Amino acid sequence: MGHPELAEKFVANTKRMHWHDKALWFVREKRDLASKSIDEWEELRRVASEIKAHTINNLDKYLLEFEKNAKAKGIHVHWAKDANEHNEIVLNLLNKIGAKKLVKSKSMLTEECHLNPFLEKNGIEVVDTDLGERIVQLRGEVPSHIVLPAIHLKKEDVGTTFEKYLGTQKGNSDPTYLTREARKHLREKFLGADASMTGVNFAIAQTGGVVVCTNEGNADLGASLPKLHIASMGLEKVIPRLKDLSIFTRLLARSATGQPVTSYTSHFHAPVVDGEMHVILVDNGRSDIIANEDF
Repeated sequence: MGHPELAEKFVANTKRMHWHDKALWFVREKRDLASKSIDEWEELRRVASEIKAHTINNLDKYLLEFEKNAKAKGIHVHWAKDANEHNEIVLNLLNKIGAKKLVKSKSMLTEECHLNPFLEKNGIEVVDTDLGERIVQLRGEVPSHIVLPAIHLKKEDVGTTFEKYLGTQKGNSDPTYLTREARKHLREKFLGADASMTGVNFAIAQTGGVVVCTNEGNADLGASLPKLHIASMGLEKVIPRLKDLSIFTRLLARSATGQPVTSYTSHFHAPVVDGEMHVILVDNGRSDIIANEDF
């Protein structure tokens, strides 16, 4: 069933539709309040837009600079022209070390590439470790929002999902209880993982490092425990300099969730000791968009 059909089914429940609207507007109101908390908000947006426009106009230069500096730090860099190539690179890296269990932090790019079903078909257990992503994964659904993947679900929905898949108490939908049970469940997955994957919020050409922003610390735990860390990024995630990062981190959380900053802004500039770090640069139609004058 496609999005239009699922949406039609969802909004047919008027009471739930209005609840969902309130939930989304609550986040939007937090964002608007956060944007007013700093006087230079519009100036930050203008500068960020100019940095992005400059980077896109010189994308080949900055991607090659990133690749050169990442390799100098012992990070392996791969180029993927499309989703299929990306997925094959990931599978080959996992097969190389005989990995059967992968923990993954939130990554809209891997959703775009339909990585999970591809790996599962090839005998790899994939566990999404972002709590919202894990909830929808257990339910066999896809994220409903780029920042809040389970915003369409009520706590009662989560309670029945955990009851079915994690064996939690029947009828218990207390958020604190459910969060603690999810933490116990995911901790076992982290400790038993053969490899980890993260997305990339920013790749810094000047340093060859990548930055991942989360509120749960799941990317950090995943990338720190196994010996193999794979980071997937769209070509547009690169920025020129380390000092540019401060512009974007001041904007990111305020625009996404109304927070001053994410709980974790993690810099990855090398593999773990005796481990490997791989970054996959993914096109998957991005070059076509850049070449299109309408965009």
